[in-house]
Amino acid sequence: MSSDGNRTKTADKPHRRRKTLRFGKLTIEHWQIISFFLAIYDFVAVCGAYFLALWIRFDGSFNAIQQQPYYRTYTVFIVPYALACIVIFGFFRMYKSMWRYASFVELARTAAASVLTSGLHALLITVLMPAILSGTQATATRMPLTYYILGGLLQFVLLAGVRFAYRFLQLFRKSRHNAQESGISRVMLIGAGSAGQLILRDMSQAKEITDKVVCIIDDNPNKWNRYMEGVPVVGGRDDILWAVKKYGVNKIFLAIPSATAEQKRDILTICNETGCELKQLPGMYQFVLDQISVTSMKKVSVEDLLGREPIKANMEEVYAFITGKTVLVTGGGGSIGSELCRQIAAHNPKQLIIFDVYENNAYAIQLELKKKYPDMDLVTLIGSVRDSRRIFQVFETYRPQIVYHAAAHKHVPLMEDSPCEAIKNNAIGTYKTAYAAMVHGCERFVLISTDKAVNPTNVMGASKRICEMIVQSFDHMIKAGKADRIPQLFTHVGYENADKDGSGSVFRNIRTEFVAVRFGNVLGSNGSVIPLFQRQIENGGPVTVTHPDIIRYFMTIPEAVSLVMLAGTYAKGGEIFVLDMGSPVKIDTLARNMIKLSGYKPDVDIKIEYTGLRPGEKLYEEKLMAEEGLKKTDNDLIHIGCPIRFDENAFLGQLAGLMDAAYSNKEDRIRELIAAVVTTYRPEGVKPAGIKDGTYERLVHEADQ
Repeated sequence: MSSDGNRTKTADKPHRRRKTLRFGKLTIEHWQIISFFLAIYDFVAVCGAYFLALWIRFDGSFNAIQQQPYYRTYTVFIVPYALACIVIFGFFRMYKSMWRYASFVELARTAAASVLTSGLHALLITVLMPAILSGTQATATRMPLTYYILGGLLQFVLLAGVRFAYRFLQLFRKSRHNAQESGISRVMLIGAGSAGQLILRDMSQAKEITDKVVCIIDDNPNKWNRYMEGVPVVGGRDDILWAVKKYGVNKIFLAIPSATAEQKRDILTICNETGCELKQLPGMYQFVLDQISVTSMKKVSVEDLLGREPIKANMEEVYAFITGKTVLVTGGGGSIGSELCRQIAAHNPKQLIIFDVYENNAYAIQLELKKKYPDMDLVTLIGSVRDSRRIFQVFETYRPQIVYHAAAHKHVPLMEDSPCEAIKNNAIGTYKTAYAAMVHGCERFVLISTDKAVNPTNVMGASKRICEMIVQSFDHMIKAGKADRIPQLFTHVGYENADKDGSGSVFRNIRTEFVAVRFGNVLGSNGSVIPLFQRQIENGGPVTVTHPDIIRYFMTIPEAVSLVMLAGTYAKGGEIFVLDMGSPVKIDTLARNMIKLSGYKPDVDIKIEYTGLRPGEKLYEEKLMAEEGLKKTDNDLIHIGCPIRFDENAFLGQLAGLMDAAYSNKEDRIRELIAAVVTTYRPEGVKPAGIKDGTYERLVHEADQ
């Protein structure tokens, strides 16, 4: 930024004048002036403390003190002692502390300084004064015991009192201001443990925070009807609704970092019925690092209400697999692709190649990764997986060892309207990318699939099933030593011809392993229903749900990406990895929870409208086809679906005709051809083959639990 730009930016900020005094070239800061007057006060306080000790010792009679020889000892000794105290207090940094933020550290430092100086007082007055005084006065150098005890205590009280008085005054003013403030937020704190105590203390001390905790909820009966930092613990989770009404609560803070996702879901579900603003601590990580504060609280998201424990992937295996290798991510600018790039970049690859057809997304993730990993070898390329010449050029130039294929059209209704585009981009794009990977020495090819590929009722799901069949066919043909029999599909013959010399040498020693990863809807992705609901809520509604009974499986983007990366690690070739996504979720319930989280009442403040199932949309999605079985992996939440056997040669022969129809834009015939290739494809209105009666009813029951 130019100097002019800096001046402009500075000028926009409010200028705070420094409090200083100038005497020629000498500049005295405001805090130094305060420290000077504080030292004067300390001098007077020390002298006064021990005088008060004598005064109390002789029943509060000044005349009685003057008649005693102790008075002479006091007057001779006290001034040098008080001056020495100021020097000692300076060593204890009592004149450099910011007392408006005084805490236990400053109190302990003041106590230590008082104990030290009081001890020196008793020692020096006993040792030095006999030599200074003579005659009968010398016999009075040993002061009364109460003089030493009361003098030391009074000295500490006077020193600490003035230093903490300003802090207490500020707290008192803030407390009165909060009590008088009509718009104050009244907070219910859930969790009377260590994290809750830290939040409560932080809220009482932070000047800028006006929220007030009025009650605490904890499931431990031993804490009920007791107080923490002056706030009552009124009951357990069953008392949340009652306590919200009684105490006029409008915010709820969940401060139980050790709670499981299911426990949080149960509590937040109750809280969500109150209409209060909800916030929670992120987790144990912040607690262990002592990062617990009000500012660390985050808003409760709809993901928290799903109650799923995140997948705990063993990323050490992923690290060992990716480190030092060249990795290509197709569709690298999308929601899944960009998260793949983030996690890959964190595992020290030799080179990361982002490949995407949409330059804005690619540019955004490029900027993010360059800023975070400036030394990483990052390449960002624009192109389409449908362009075989371009994809061959990329593999020829960079020779990626691992490919994560995330490029795809995923929007179900749009693909129903443009079925040929789904085949071109999803199926043929996958084929061309897989073929280029095979003939250029790629070690591992990981396809991103979807649960919509299971018994598909829409073109998008059927196209993704074709993608799974492609990687299964490639893997089977390679293991059978028949890589040269895999046809290379062209929309134009030219540069990308793999077997240019006709010798077939390019097909020798093929070692690429092909796998697919299948999961459900991804929360927060570009195609997720959640961003749509958020926009509809922001616009005041209505929120549109296709059917009151429609259910879906959900997972988060980091979970999906962890699974994809683990698939690349576990893969031996030909597998379809499947995530156990727990119980399904009703979309209607999801919409209602989002409305409540936004502070509105469903069907009162914001209407919910049912629009009917869209073309190609099912009431429920399945994770596996009926013919597939499951094998376990080292991760209990990740399984392997045993591939359905099909005639690979016949399938590969059918693809050329399917490609020609797609590129000829024969939309009147394309669904018929898809059905011939994908035998489990059943268009809208036809029950998928192999699905037992009662399956949907069981899933609905799970979603209602």
